[in-house]
Amino acid sequence: MSVMERMFQEAMRLTDTTALPAAVSLEIADLVPRPQIRKYFGEAALASLAESLRSYGVLEPILVRPRKDGRYEIIAGERRYRAACRAGLKTLPAIVLEVDEQQAKTLALLENLQREDLNPYEETLAILEWLELALSRPKEDVIALLQRMRDEVRKKVPHNVMGSQEAEEIQTLFRLLGKMTWESFVQNRLPLLSLPEDIRGALEEGAIPYTLALALRKVSDPTLRRQLLEEAKQGMSLRALRAKIQAHLQQTTSPPPFYRQALSRLAKVRLETLPPARQKAVERKLKELLRIIEETTGLRG
Repeated sequence: MSVMERMFQEAMRLTDTTALPAAVSLEIADLVPRPQIRKYFGEAALASLAESLRSYGVLEPILVRPRKDGRYEIIAGERRYRAACRAGLKTLPAIVLEVDEQQAKTLALLENLQREDLNPYEETLAILEWLELALSRPKEDVIALLQRMRDEVRKKVPHNVMGSQEAEEIQTLFRLLGKMTWESFVQNRLPLLSLPEDIRGALEEGAIPYTLALALRKVSDPTLRRQLLEEAKQGMSLRALRAKIQAHLQQTTSPPPFYRQALSRLAKVRLETLPPARQKAVERKLKELLRIIEETTGLRG
């Protein structure tokens, strides 16, 4: 069994409520959220959940682990914790787990990745963090490894990664998650890491889909990007957005200078295929052009 499969199975075992200890009631004041990938919690969704907790209570316990200071670190369920605080609750049902840091991190990642409302940017970070854990590599190395795998599949570079243990672990994770292939992740998700701040913020808030975010990433003019971003938030289609971006690029892209166009066209001409008279006429013109350049610049031969 691979490292990835062991991690995944262990995380799944620890989230199986039928095999976990009974839930206990813990004071909210004794709960501490752990740092996690998920940063954005929609205000409207939190308010709705808080109202539900006031009316019906907390139906699903959160997962925590004990801290040395006598308090409890939240492994899974921070959204319920935030909503409970907003609802004014004093206690929360919780299942206390005796797990180490790596197990806690794996559990938190799996809980996030299984959420339907996790935005694409945070999902990308969560998958990369899981790969960091499994491969014992920093994020930069994991990204470089994924890009190398892509280039090898495209036959741009020699094969020396595909078929390795690390490549197999990566493919195993994407197979277990069942969300996308590793190729799709490299092509469509890794570019999200370099989004401008305004686009990333809109994506994290759920204001635009990631396909529009990737399209907007191509716009370097901040003023135009802000304008198009607002239109995207209003529901502009991907096709319409791409058309506007293309029109802008055509307006701002200057054609190459005439001499470059002429040289490019000359490079494609085989003079020996021209009729003799035409060939001599072209050669005379080229010699005259060279003479002018040499007299002007002092460059010869």
